[in-house]
Amino acid sequence: MSEHLKGLIITALGVLFVVPDSLFVRLIEGDPASISFWRGITAGSVILLGVLAMQGPRGFSEVVRTGRPGLIYTVLIAATAPGFVLAVSWTSVANVVFILASMPVFAAIFSRVFLGEAISRRMVWTMLGVFAGLGIIAWGSGETQGAHWSGDLVALGVSASFAAAMTAARQLRAVSMIPAIPVAFLGASLVIWPLAQPMAVWAQNWPLILAHGAFISVSTCLLTLGPRYISSAEVALLILLESVLAPILVWAVIGEDPGSWTIVGGAVVLGALFVSNMVLILRRRAPRNPPQPRVGPAA
Repeated sequence: MSEHLKGLIITALGVLFVVPDSLFVRLIEGDPASISFWRGITAGSVILLGVLAMQGPRGFSEVVRTGRPGLIYTVLIAATAPGFVLAVSWTSVANVVFILASMPVFAAIFSRVFLGEAISRRMVWTMLGVFAGLGIIAWGSGETQGAHWSGDLVALGVSASFAAAMTAARQLRAVSMIPAIPVAFLGASLVIWPLAQPMAVWAQNWPLILAHGAFISVSTCLLTLGPRYISSAEVALLILLESVLAPILVWAVIGEDPGSWTIVGGAVVLGALFVSNMVLILRRRAPRNPPQPRVGPAA
């Protein structure tokens, strides 16, 4: 098996394991704070044990030495953990996953502002398409059952926070930031603990809570390993599968209708991102110096 194919398989499996995330949030009976608490505790604990087994304390000391960028990354990842649960609790799953698909657009903006990187013409067109789709989703939130603008705003904040975290991580390419993930998850759980009722929710939902944490842990590990072997554009295309499959899964299991406005807006968002990443992949695969026709001796 080639390294490229291995990367595609690992990344695809990581995406499939993250697809049920929003469904677990819907199925677990409890308030958002309690669900967020257990999501962070279970997933954070498993990833923490994995990091200690693979890297030992050395990984954490390297993250600490990154200073301010590492701290910013950790805090932003910590904010996205309860933010995702809150967004799913306040609006439809389809709205959340389609809005989260806008992450590459925010990443491009933050890279321009903080890293001085130019925004390509391709990304400008992508931004226009994504923002048009988000506008359609926002317009229809008032008419879609289970959707609300407040949850849409939280999802937008989660998308921007995650993109900002990835931008901070790009300044630390020489350091693995994986050890920061369990610190972020566990730290977020400790912060929201006073607002939660963890034991009451655990007593009624412990099988779902453990399964939820297991799925998040496996997906995090796979999505960290797989992209090492494939391009960022290919990763982005595979991650779009989550935006497609998550609403379908929730619709099939609990009958949550995403609504026509969300479907149209989501199609615009995903279509813009799909075309953008396909263009990037094709450009990179095209030969830089096409062979010139040979001119033979005159007859």
